[in-house]
Amino acid sequence: MTQGKPWEYLSNGLVPEGEVLPEGLKRIAAAVEYDGSAFCGWQRQTHSPSVQFHVEAAITQVANERISVACAGRTDTGVHATNQIIHFDTRAERNSRNWVLGVNANLPFGIRLHWVAEQPAQFHARFAATARTYRYLIVNQPHRSALFYHWLTWEKRLLDQSLMHVAVQQLLGENDFSSFRAAGCQSNSPNRNVHAARVWRQGELVILEITANAFLHHMVRNITGALMCIGRGDYPAEWLGELLEKRDRTQAPPTAPPNGLYLVGVNYPQHFDVPSFKPGPQFISDC
Repeated sequence: MTQGKPWEYLSNGLVPEGEVLPEGLKRIAAAVEYDGSAFCGWQRQTHSPSVQFHVEAAITQVANERISVACAGRTDTGVHATNQIIHFDTRAERNSRNWVLGVNANLPFGIRLHWVAEQPAQFHARFAATARTYRYLIVNQPHRSALFYHWLTWEKRLLDQSLMHVAVQQLLGENDFSSFRAAGCQSNSPNRNVHAARVWRQGELVILEITANAFLHHMVRNITGALMCIGRGDYPAEWLGELLEKRDRTQAPPTAPPNGLYLVGVNYPQHFDVPSFKPGPQFISDC
């Protein structure tokens, strides 16, 4: 930790530049993988089991003190993650190996930590992130998959992935994404900056990958719903750009299901030295 003047420990976990955590506290970061089909999403809920609830309970058990975690991006019910980034503050003295082994031993099978590492006080899983990457996986075959029902979205009509790739390039850059924003989205602004987007095919899988500074509620699923219409030949590639310009959610097609969506990567400034990630999920190739 860097040395600095004492500061008031804020509830949002943000530490001003040059200041440190209260004496004895350490900031710990970790990567979490989870199968979202068994949970009501990331965020802790009173009515259903959440990923956050189980992660906090497991870390609390290992730390022997009550732990609260912050995440890079809250995922919805049924949405998965291969590289969700979290952080928490603790007085517990544990090495990285003991954190990983101990926490994983206390988690349900659908959740696992990949790595754990101490970070400086200025690291924040959400607010220090510079970009997030999602992948949406569609199994494109005549019959629904029996084995991967919870992890892939099914489309029986043949999709033209090349046309979908051409279409999604219209979303690059800073834009108003109101046409792809959920009605209940609580963000103050509909503007987001899409850094990269691509669509490719791997056998019977059609995969969308999209990276942006941040995402609106249901943004990726709404974009995917429109891309699937284009891939089926219902609309030309230019239609996606037209929807973007309309800034009207009612003009866009229905939201794609949650089960094909994965949070696969979060980027941070290099000085935080966050371990590199393989986007995954592991049954697809990163071409």
